[in-house]
Amino acid sequence: MQEGAGDASEALDAQAGSVDEENGRQLGEIELQCGICTKWFTADTFGIDTTSCLPFMTNYSFHCNVCHHSGNTYFLRKQANLKEMCLSALANLTWQSRTQDEHPKTMFSKDKDIIPFIDKYWECMTTRQRPGKMTWPNNIVKTMCKERDVFLVKEHPDPGSKDPEEDYPKFGLLDQDLANIGPAYDNQKQNNAVSTSGSLNGGASLGGGIAAGGSGKGRGAKRKQQDGGTTGTAKKTRSDPLFSAQRLPPHGYPLEHPFNKDGYRYILAEPDPHAPDPEKLELDCWAGKPIPGDLYRACLYERVLLALHDRAPQLKISDDRLTVVGEKGYSMVRASHGVRKGAWYFEISMDEMPPDTAARLGWSQPLGNLQAPLGYDKFSYSWRSKKGTKFHQSIGKHYSSGYGQGDILGFYICLPEDTETAKSLPDTYKDKALIKFKSYLYFEEKDFVDKAEKSLKQAPGSQIIFFKNGVSQGVAFKDIFEGVYFPAISLYKGCTVSINFGPYFKYPPRDITYRPMSDMGWGAVVEHTLADVLYHVETEVDGRRSPPWEP
Repeated sequence: MQEGAGDASEALDAQAGSVDEENGRQLGEIELQCGICTKWFTADTFGIDTTSCLPFMTNYSFHCNVCHHSGNTYFLRKQANLKEMCLSALANLTWQSRTQDEHPKTMFSKDKDIIPFIDKYWECMTTRQRPGKMTWPNNIVKTMCKERDVFLVKEHPDPGSKDPEEDYPKFGLLDQDLANIGPAYDNQKQNNAVSTSGSLNGGASLGGGIAAGGSGKGRGAKRKQQDGGTTGTAKKTRSDPLFSAQRLPPHGYPLEHPFNKDGYRYILAEPDPHAPDPEKLELDCWAGKPIPGDLYRACLYERVLLALHDRAPQLKISDDRLTVVGEKGYSMVRASHGVRKGAWYFEISMDEMPPDTAARLGWSQPLGNLQAPLGYDKFSYSWRSKKGTKFHQSIGKHYSSGYGQGDILGFYICLPEDTETAKSLPDTYKDKALIKFKSYLYFEEKDFVDKAEKSLKQAPGSQIIFFKNGVSQGVAFKDIFEGVYFPAISLYKGCTVSINFGPYFKYPPRDITYRPMSDMGWGAVVEHTLADVLYHVETEVDGRRSPPWEP
């Protein structure tokens, strides 16, 4: 039955010749598909060394000189698994038979054709070392028998056939159109489709046909295996992390993540496609070695929400990341975005406040203690529900009447534009260590609280004002310490509050100018992008440096 299907394909392919006129393909020659524009080029076009290459190979990354950021071509061979090697071997055997045999074959003997071909061209097919033990022939049989969406299998000759039994099993390609074989770029289309629910920077939309990862219907969505081992099915194929958007939940952060605690902070990282030689993100290159931080960047979400990682673990955050419920003693959560200059505003509604519960709400710098009430240290300023007391450095002072369930509270901060912090760009974290947690990478930053406290200085002209149901309670703090301030909530026992970052408020202040905290979503993207660009231009790391600017 399989050979019948192959005969029909042979009749069509016999007329095709070596050039695919419609797509400009040069089948049978060493061709490379650009991972950005998806156009095909012969390796000779760019003078690429092809001594270690074969036609129909799929294990590479290639950017043409038009698409690559340096203006030069980029070509990198990758480690191939057995499935990719079998695909390439069968494609070459099929092509050779079509062009050399009077009666072209579509099925090839494991022992007489496939194993000798792979053994002869091993170094051209993969960057993996040739195994010391000859166990791989058995493994390729298992691979092709399992991958029925790519390979045809015939275990025995047909009754009455003159083919000797020792020629079997035979294998062939399910899809006999060799023009469909190419690198596995098509998975990036899927990544772009979900980029709005993941990081802000998805990869380019790329094309592709049959890759070693599947049957032309697109590759699986699972993340790349760090060990680069042979995968079993199409849904478990490796994915290149260069352009792949991390598949995040709709709220933009992994469900399982490390918390900021014990003197360390963790910042979710994503591949930086603008880094010099970003193709070095291929994780196989860094097995057993520290991954260079300059190849990654902080992963940002375009909406301002409550941070899942920058909070005390006992606090319960709602699925939309806008409501928090307290638990036991005072503990704190900060927002995902902070401000360093200008006037900003947000609101908090007191949803539920049972007896014996309390809240301290306001603003905090990143080093504010999460396992303490807001206003406990030098890094935070708060307004307490009980008696309306204001707190800073654990010193409480009378400020206003208290607030409780049903109240809508407003929080305004004004930071001068001429401070050192205001003129600075955010940290890129690229010089920090990268750690892996539950398939995601994070920058790990050590907190130097004592050093930071000693370097604090006041910002003249700065102020914080609190509002209750639209009525200003007056200036609570002025000339506060310079720094980056985040909306912050600390709760005592089981009270529930919801936060509104804007742009629409229940009681928008009428006598002051401000921007809603929601504006910092895209504002942070701009700041971090500029910081990353300057890092790449000004910094040289391990010999990797951006090309000179050419106006």
